[in-house]
Formats: sequence, C-alpha cells, structure tokens
Amino acid sequence: MNNHPTTCLIIDDEKLARELLREYLEAIPEIELIGEAASGNDAVAQIDKLKPDLIFLDVQMPGMTGFDVLDDITHEPYVIFVTAYDQYAIQAFEKNAVDYLLKPLDHDRFKTAVDRALKRKNTEAGKIEDLLGSMRPQRSLGNFESHIFVQKSEKLFSLPVDEIMHLEASGDYTIITTKNDQFVSSSGIGKLEEIMNPDKFIRVHRSTIVNIHYLKEIERHFNGGMIVKMQSGKNFPVSRTYAKSIRKKVV
Repeated sequence: MNNHPTTCLIIDDEKLARELLREYLEAIPEIELIGEAASGNDAVAQIDKLKPDLIFLDVQMPGMTGFDVLDDITHEPYVIFVTAYDQYAIQAFEKNAVDYLLKPLDHDRFKTAVDRALKRKNTEAGKIEDLLGSMRPQRSLGNFESHIFVQKSEKLFSLPVDEIMHLEASGDYTIITTKNDQFVSSSGIGKLEEIMNPDKFIRVHRSTIVNIHYLKEIERHFNGGMIVKMQSGKNFPVSRTYAKSIRKKVV
C-alpha cells in the first residue's frame, strides 16, 4: 500500500462547485489538495507542472472542455469527471475515467468515486500512464492493442485493430473504416497512430493511415508523387513527408 497522500487538483469554472469539492476533500485524509483551476488553459498548465495523481474535472468550461484538457496534457492523472450534463458519460469512460459524477453532488456518491480512485491507484501501483485507456498502449514494452473500443449509436463495440482498413482525420476526430462499417473516434489520428503496429499500419499523409494488408497497389506519378490504392477502390495521396515509410517497404 502506498503511504504517500494522493495529490489532487480541482478543475471547475464554478466557484461554488470548487468550494464544495474542497469541503468534501477536507474530510478525506488520504487526499492532498494541491491546487485549483477555473479554466481549461490554466488546468493544462497546472496539471503538467504539479503532476497531481487525481483530478476532479468539469466538462463544460468556457473556451476549453474537459476533454480538450485531457487531449492537451502530457502528465496523465486519474480523472473523476464532475459535471451537470449526463450526455458525456460514454465519452468520459472512453477516456477510462475513474468515475463520472453528476451535479448537484451527493456526498456518499462522491466518497464512492474517491474510494474507487484510491483503489485503482493502489492496485496499479501508481502506473498512471494507463489512465487514458485502451487508446494508449505502453509503447516502451513494444505492445500494440489488438482491440479498441469504438462508439456507434450510443453503444461501445470492441473492434479488432486488424480489421481497420484505413483511418482519416476529420478535424479533431478520426474516421475509422473497416470492410463493413465506419466509426468516428473522438481521438485524433496522432493518438490512434500510437496504438497501431507500424509493421501493419503506415501513415501516408498527415490525415491518413492505411493498413497495408488492405493495400492493392502504389502508383507513382511522373512528378515523383505517389498514390496508394486500396482493395476497396479508395485512393489516398502520399505526402512527401511520409513517402520514405512507403519506400522502405519496397524490396
């Protein structure tokens, strides 16, 4: 059991909400409150500077949502979402949040969430790099995910990564295409690239990753450019930045 207190940060633009969380936390000796933030930008700066074990994170904040905060931080704490809106629950648990609390806060429900966070922290022996869930593997171990969770029609599906034909960036989202379906992920294409085995998935453009198992041919243009043609009939241009990764596959 880790005897060090669990450090935490409160992130909420509402002063009353921060005060109530502070009051609840004062009664939990295992938790040490080390800071508060009233905006997403301030939250990102404080999380990466103070490196709290746990954060209480509001979803709706001016200028930057709680999910934006999680996308921008380098340090990865455990997350308990605290919000007045229930429609973000699935997105929160896609981020492997410890819990999702609805305002107005219930003290017993709050205590349950904190107990859950402390249990996970102790069980995982502080391995907070696992927090953001199935979308982010431990690359240092050379592991790549065999399945990821994708959302469609308010349901989460376990999708075998090998079934993914290609991924296309669409703003802050990524369109994942399989032979029979398409899914929209709230993770950016750069984060999804981290889970892809580079022996199978090649980034051909800043907005495109293809599975070479579904690649039909590569067409060279007279001007030196290339186009990858998929078995599905879909074509993607290869940018100069990523052309080297294609050439390395040529024998």
